Amino acid sequence: MKISIRRQLRILQIYVAISFSLIAFLSVTAFTQSGVQRIDELTVQRLNVVDANGTLRFVLSNKDRMHPGVIDGVAINRPRPVAGMLFFNDEGDEVGGLTYTGSDDNGRRANAGIMFDQLKQDQTIGITYAESPNGQRQAGLQVWDRSDQPLSDVIKGLNAANALPAGVERDAAVKAVRAKAPAGPMRLFAGKTPDRAAQVGLSDAKGKPRLVLKVEADGTASIEFLDADGKSVQRIPAPR
Repeated sequence: MKISIRRQLRILQIYVAISFSLIAFLSVTAFTQSGVQRIDELTVQRLNVVDANGTLRFVLSNKDRMHPGVIDGVAINRPRPVAGMLFFNDEGDEVGGLTYTGSDDNGRRANAGIMFDQLKQDQTIGITYAESPNGQRQAGLQVWDRSDQPLSDVIKGLNAANALPAGVERDAAVKAVRAKAPAGPMRLFAGKTPDRAAQVGLSDAKGKPRLVLKVEADGTASIEFLDADGKSVQRIPAPR
């Protein structure tokens, strides 16, 4: 009888061990295998999409958890209270996205934009909308001319300056970093201006407007050429 009980216990132990191993294997397999799941509704504050190697490629977020932005592994030390989505390239650098804000408290105020960043730099193409409390609105396509200097150089300087205690010294440090940052002049604007004119403006490499095609809110149309100082050199039709 004793031998029989021992054999039964041994068989039971083997059975439990095999069952546990099988359950563990199936559980791990379920979590590691690629598959498609259907979720009818999902509520999140932020959603991160990564490559198989863990590189961040996409962020969908509310205004409280938005990614601050990163270039060359250097994150921007700043609040970013905007909701929307951001995209990241193969190296994990932010390369633009869609962000928006809007409130009717203490005057109407709203901003929205779809931005495409130059490699290692800031936005180079954008479609934007802005509304200020005075009721003026602007919307249009913009193109910027960015430097070849990596934006991470500027980010490091701004992060160091912003780490200083609030006050005159920090303000001066931030101003100094921004003064040394390469210019990013806007070369093209095509859209609606705050004075409700439809306008196409072309600027030189310094951001100076040189050619403006405009249709005023009252329907008056014009083409204007300007010099490097912003002075009108020719207007069609000529001013009356």
